[in-house]
Amino acid sequence: MLNSSLRGGARPEFISDMTMPPFLRAQADGLLLSVKLQPRASVNEIGEALGTELRIKVTAPPVDAAANEALLKLLAQQLHCPRNRVDLVRGHTSRHKTVKLYGLSAQDVLTMLGKP
Repeated sequence: MLNSSLRGGARPEFISDMTMPPFLRAQADGLLLSVKLQPRASVNEIGEALGTELRIKVTAPPVDAAANEALLKLLAQQLHCPRNRVDLVRGHTSRHKTVKLYGLSAQDVLTMLGKP
């Protein structure tokens, strides 16, 4: 009966998106995580949200996709999931990246990343 109370034909999945931080978006087959990557940092770490992106630092240089791979490995490690459930879908040559997370709930991701 939730649909009958919505105006303009909004779908229920968009209601849950409103409570998510702006760097995380739900899709039918997973979650999209917007990241601002800082390569050649002194330590690998997941920082605070920076606008609509989550700031992540990796020690790898931005050469031969080393920083991208370090990002994906760090996320897989933090999320306690296999590396094949974390995929870079946009931003292969940019600091601004979009990562797709498969098989994880938004609440689990936020909890494991230490974000409220």
